[in-house]
Amino acid sequence: MNKGRVWFTFCLAVLVLFLCSGCNAPKSHLDTFNKYFGNWDLEGSAQFAQSKISKRDKPGGEDLLWTLQLATVERLRKNYRESTQYFDKSEEILNYFDYQNEAVDSAAAIAVNENIVPYLGEEYDGIMINTYKALNCMALGENDLARVEFNRALDRQRRAKEDFAKEIAELKDELAKEEGKENSRAKQNVENPEIQELITSRYPGLHEFEAYPDFVNPFTTYIAGVFFNLVGDPSKAVTFLKESHGMVNANTYIAEDLATTEKILDGQAELKDTVWLIFENGMGPVKAESRIDLPLFVATDKVKYVGIALPMLEFREQAYSHLSVKAGDQTYATQLVADMDRVVQTEFDKDFKGILTRAIISATAKAVAQYALHKQGDSSTALASVLVAAYSYATTAADVRIWTSLPKDFQVARFPMPPGRLVIIEPAGGGSFQVEIPPCNNALIYVRIPFKQARNVCDVITY
Repeated sequence: MNKGRVWFTFCLAVLVLFLCSGCNAPKSHLDTFNKYFGNWDLEGSAQFAQSKISKRDKPGGEDLLWTLQLATVERLRKNYRESTQYFDKSEEILNYFDYQNEAVDSAAAIAVNENIVPYLGEEYDGIMINTYKALNCMALGENDLARVEFNRALDRQRRAKEDFAKEIAELKDELAKEEGKENSRAKQNVENPEIQELITSRYPGLHEFEAYPDFVNPFTTYIAGVFFNLVGDPSKAVTFLKESHGMVNANTYIAEDLATTEKILDGQAELKDTVWLIFENGMGPVKAESRIDLPLFVATDKVKYVGIALPMLEFREQAYSHLSVKAGDQTYATQLVADMDRVVQTEFDKDFKGILTRAIISATAKAVAQYALHKQGDSSTALASVLVAAYSYATTAADVRIWTSLPKDFQVARFPMPPGRLVIIEPAGGGSFQVEIPPCNNALIYVRIPFKQARNVCDVITY
């Protein structure tokens, strides 16, 4: 064995060991955080998330993910200013990544896996950052800042469709580059009907859901409409309430908001003595890893490992189907405004083709490398082939990073201010609790319950 081959073998072995030790760190870290959060240990959740944010000048790795988790936890602890600071940091990281070289990230994902690329965030991440910042500002009585954040959230929704079109164009460019390579093996594998059939069998419900239009989050649109009404801007409110009603036309409270706002615009009504109850219900989805062996065109008995790992959404439970609200002698039940599972699914469905394409291109390149080394036939290249197979297996890992502290859904109830300003809230099948509303014209009661029997987080925002 010559020295060059010895050195190559040694370097490859070190690389394999390095990758084996680090490829699944994001998954294990998320599992730990989810355990804290699933036990409603907000102190432990905050400390763990904080420990995972790097101190580098330039963000990378999972900095965005853990800053989002920390900002959410601080919001649940009612540390609204700290929460907003972390959401501000999250937005700065998002903006930083917007200017990075996506081609380099794509190449790295193909060479290793998606986990080597920093967590760049999803469209709904950015929308919820600005939505939560607006709600924090409302809680602090900073309505001018809340207006700015709602405008930013709504603008993000407008731009989401344009960003999707850009991603599709980049994916086509990626495949075009592969087509120019020898025998176009990667492109053949991407278009292989056997692989498509295999994916369909593993993901039978991938496209079988009702997507929200153009990546819009109905909760953001609705709560913005309520806010603009509360601050005396019904002409702006009516636009968003019409859009909300179009997406969630079964919700009678949204219809009532819209009808009242139209009367306000006509000078036939005014907004007063009204209460909204917003219910953040349950826990949003997580991602799991699914490993799949592939029938690639280059596959022979000389190739020791050919497989891909793909993310799969796993949906968690509601805390309760709804909340019942007793206000005076009337009882109201919360109704669905936005299903975050559907919001996430809409974007996951949009992203999946790119994830699958890059995984197949990566697997093809690794399989070709295995086969080429084995074909040479001497002892050094045979060993190198085994190491490439080990590298292929070690680096076959799905990207399961996702903002896991979001709720499963958002619900609302709308009702007149009760006599005595006392509201009794009772989860369906759970214990009731009271909320006293201080003197005000209108009020918003905000409740988060992550799972059955969990201690609720409740706040009252007055106008």
